[in-house]
Amino acid sequence: MPGKALHFQGPQVSCCSKYLLFASNVLFWLLGAAFLAIGLWAWAEKGVLSNLSSITDLGGFDPVWLFLVVGVVMFVLGFAGCIGALRENTFLLKFFSVFLGLIFFLELTAGILAFIFKDWIKDQLNFFINNNVKAYRDDIDLQNLIDFAQEYWSCCGAHGPNDWNLNIYFNCTDSNPSRERCGVPFSCCVKDPAEDVLNTQCGYDVRLKLVRVRSWSSRASSIPKDVLVNLRNGSRTISLWWPGPLWVLHCSRSLGSAWRKI
Repeated sequence: MPGKALHFQGPQVSCCSKYLLFASNVLFWLLGAAFLAIGLWAWAEKGVLSNLSSITDLGGFDPVWLFLVVGVVMFVLGFAGCIGALRENTFLLKFFSVFLGLIFFLELTAGILAFIFKDWIKDQLNFFINNNVKAYRDDIDLQNLIDFAQEYWSCCGAHGPNDWNLNIYFNCTDSNPSRERCGVPFSCCVKDPAEDVLNTQCGYDVRLKLVRVRSWSSRASSIPKDVLVNLRNGSRTISLWWPGPLWVLHCSRSLGSAWRKI
């Protein structure tokens, strides 16, 4: 009849779409809760939860923040999508859609700005990496993250192994009592396939040897024949033989040069 509002007796969305959205968001929600639990557990193990002021004590980046931020975003999105789909709550569904759209817009904006200001981004990235190199031994999670990054991208520091002079344990100053003086972390070394046990001391005194090899290179007439091996300019790889390991200068356009052992 005219003048009367129409009321829907059945569901406004199909059951298939409703429960598919519900199931996917339940998994998303549980995954976010797992990330949050891992982050909080890591902080509890490091004593951060009992002393919150220690959050600002670390000079570098704490990887636990990744788990916490990603976990919170996934938990909130999963909750909104899950309850919104189950209860057909339009407010929560709109919040879910707008939140996803906002994340996509921020990613797109970040990509465009990174392309436009790539030189500034590169400088900031180098500054960020060097700050974390300084704090390498201050946090075990940061240490594992740097080791993973150096092994995965086959690099050693931001520009090269001399970046490790920024770390108090690896710098080459005469006053440094550390056994790791003038060395690099083991993640700078290429693993020997024949070794079953990881050699965590392969980077000891490495930069001392490189200085000696470079001093030899300045006096080419006095270099023995077995000192220089396999100079290949085309592949941008320089191999230098030093009594013991063979070190390769691997040049990367993005991260500079990195000495690698083979």
